[in-house]
Amino acid sequence: MSFLELTKKRYSVRNYKDQPVEREKLLRVLEAARNAPSACNLQPWRFIVLTDEKIKTKVAETYPRDWFQKAPVVILACGDHSVSWKRADGKDHCDVDLAIAIEHMALAAAELGLGTCWVCAFDARKCHEILGLPENLEAIALLPLGYPDEEGIPDKKRKSLDEIVTWK
Repeated sequence: MSFLELTKKRYSVRNYKDQPVEREKLLRVLEAARNAPSACNLQPWRFIVLTDEKIKTKVAETYPRDWFQKAPVVILACGDHSVSWKRADGKDHCDVDLAIAIEHMALAAAELGLGTCWVCAFDARKCHEILGLPENLEAIALLPLGYPDEEGIPDKKRKSLDEIVTWK
C-alpha cells in the first residue's frame, strides 16, 4: 500500500480483540519509533512496553476507560528533557520529537493490521509513580496496541486543504 493509503487506514482504535500481539510485530512497531527523526538526532525518548496484566491494570487507573483496559499491549512513551534539543529561545523539542516517534509507531501498527490510539488525557504523575520512573523521564502518552475489533474504517472527517493551507 502507498504511504497515503496507510495514512488513511490509520485511525484511533478504541475496541480491541482478545488476541495477543506477536512479539515480532511488536518489535517492528518499536523499530519504527527507533528510526524516527529527532532534533539533532538526540532521540530523547524511552518506551515502556506493558504486557503484564497486573501492571496494565495499575496503569489503567490513570485512564479508567473500559476499552483501554482491553488492549493487550500498552506502550508508555516518555520524554527525556535532560537530553532533548532546546531552540535558542528555550523551546524544548522533546514533545515534538516524541510525537514523531509515536506516530511512526501508530503507522507501523496500522501497516501490520494492528490498531492504536493516542492517549494523552491520563494522570501522568500517577503513571510515573506507579512505574517508578526516574525523574528525568516525563510520561507523555499512552499508546494501547492490539488487533482492532471493528469492521471497516470509521469515517474520518477531515477539513479540506483550503481550510488548512495558506499559499503565499
